[in-house]
Amino acid sequence: MPGSKSNLVSLHEDVINDTSDLSETKSPDENQSVQKRTMTLIGKNGYRDSEYINAAKIFQGIHTKKPKDRTLVRYGDDSLSPVLTFKDEYCQRVSYELAFSALKYQDLLEEILLDSSAYPCHLLVVMLYDLQDRKFQARKIFDEDEPVAEVQQVECYLQSFKTKLAGALARYRIKHDAVSIESILPESLRKQEQRASVLPLFVWINTLKISFQDVFSDLRKNGFTRAESVSDLDHYTYCVDQHCHDVLMFPPSLKEELLNLDLFTDCKLLLQDKSRSLAVHAAQALLNTGDDIIVAHIGSHLTIAHMSVLTNDSTSKIFVCGVNSSAKAAELSNLVSHMGCQNIQFLHEDFTEIEPTDKRIEKAKVILLLPQCSGLGVGNPIDFILSEHRDAGLLRDLLQGSVSVDKLSILAERQLNELRHAMKFKKVQAIVYCTCSIYPEENELVVKKALESGVEGNKVQPYRLIPPVFSPCSNSTASTEFFFKMEPSEISSGCFLAILERRKDPSETISVEDILARAAAKGLLDGMVEEKGKEEKKKKRVTQRRCNITGSGREPKTAEVLHHQTVSNIKAEVTTSKAVSNIQKKNVTQTNGCAQLKKSVKPASGTALPKAVKPPVGKTNLRQRRTECKRIVLKPAQIFFPPPFLDLLGNQSRTP
Repeated sequence: MPGSKSNLVSLHEDVINDTSDLSETKSPDENQSVQKRTMTLIGKNGYRDSEYINAAKIFQGIHTKKPKDRTLVRYGDDSLSPVLTFKDEYCQRVSYELAFSALKYQDLLEEILLDSSAYPCHLLVVMLYDLQDRKFQARKIFDEDEPVAEVQQVECYLQSFKTKLAGALARYRIKHDAVSIESILPESLRKQEQRASVLPLFVWINTLKISFQDVFSDLRKNGFTRAESVSDLDHYTYCVDQHCHDVLMFPPSLKEELLNLDLFTDCKLLLQDKSRSLAVHAAQALLNTGDDIIVAHIGSHLTIAHMSVLTNDSTSKIFVCGVNSSAKAAELSNLVSHMGCQNIQFLHEDFTEIEPTDKRIEKAKVILLLPQCSGLGVGNPIDFILSEHRDAGLLRDLLQGSVSVDKLSILAERQLNELRHAMKFKKVQAIVYCTCSIYPEENELVVKKALESGVEGNKVQPYRLIPPVFSPCSNSTASTEFFFKMEPSEISSGCFLAILERRKDPSETISVEDILARAAAKGLLDGMVEEKGKEEKKKKRVTQRRCNITGSGREPKTAEVLHHQTVSNIKAEVTTSKAVSNIQKKNVTQTNGCAQLKKSVKPASGTALPKAVKPPVGKTNLRQRRTECKRIVLKPAQIFFPPPFLDLLGNQSRTP
């Protein structure tokens, strides 16, 4: 190949001599935040020995296993699950990040080692990735790090062959015409990482420890300004989320600096993906005072704590299933009590093992179901794995861009069984089902199958879908009036949410006052208290209450509340056209100061419009009446009718 030798030499020198440090591309503020960390990975100086060992163990469990006819590298026995021991949360995070990086470039790293006549092993692959990422420069040794003999041995081997390894990397890039090693990644993974790099940080306010106003005041003292929307976020700014009133959004570049603020170290602000906050708010909106809630899975302790914070003003209890060891219960109790949470009880049985008639949960009215899912909608997979204690196999699925059919089938079957079990609790009135999946098999189809299967018992009312308390998200065309669905984007992770409510007994009637009282308790009637006094005065001047459909502005707002509380999804919109005013001119006469409208009831033959009946008065009297009266112009009105009961299949039954 003409010029290939010179290109190889040039690229080889570029790989060896390019010693650019990560700090050269960082802003001064980001460099300052890096220096503030006590546990830090400085630039590209390498990892600690223990982090290499843990990353190699994680890589052992998630590396891509190729067919026998394509297997060039054999890693040995992978049947035994390695035991991971982490010094702290930061070491755990960087170990997973290093293992994921080795997985992404597994083919490249294996080919480099084979080209250099080296026999790959899990640790060698992981450390080779870090070596090339440091441009084959020596690693900084941390004073507090305990040396591991195996790591020291592999490092000496790599350093002695670094020129040969760099040459193999250069040949690989020329062979694949790769400007950088990132360009060899699958397009789906590159897009996912691009979205993750700009995804805002979502934090919720722990009102058990601090008020909203104090949070805003502290942020202002730390140099932050409040923006109107997510599109206005720019470095030291934040905004309030459009769906959850207690969730704030920050630019992703401020993550390290935010975590060092007292607001975060004191658990006054908690960093968590928005999808979990949506699920918690949806469940809280269904609770009345004194209602208990069942959290079917442990998931993240942050989700449990957020649910506790939102229900702190009531006497509700939160029952968390699946805490099957005393050590785990003690760990969770310590975490949530540090956040000020008191109304949480742990159950050692898994959710599907709990009987619907269990006396401990007889006051539970809502079930929050966050089942294990494929998770391909998450923005940051490492955060999701660590916070939700999920399988690291998610990293392999993200690399492939899909989940195997068998795995998807197993997940969907498990989700369906859990949802069906939730529907067996006779006293439970609502179920919130939420996933981070992008597959209908785990979302809409699971809900549909559960509704089709029904519930056991003749006296038990069936479930139906109702809309969530927040409006469908603007960044998703897949949202419907029943399902809340966000597609993965640069402003949010993927999320699917469905609310199943038990149908009301036809013999049971719920007054408007009760509905409005529930809405007021949930804060849905903000601003209506002042309007009520003005409206009382208006009503005294109105002779017919029904005529004042849009007069004061309260009825549409009340109807909107009723819409959310009674879960109506049918709106009848009645508007008048220009033809109405024409009919009015011909067919309406106004007498007695316009108090009554008289309509013709005998349309003339051969015409589409009825003719006005001539009054038995002369022209003079008619003119006098016209001058005495003013015309009444009909205005468009919006009327909300009570909805019929609907099921998912669209079958409509009679309204009780």
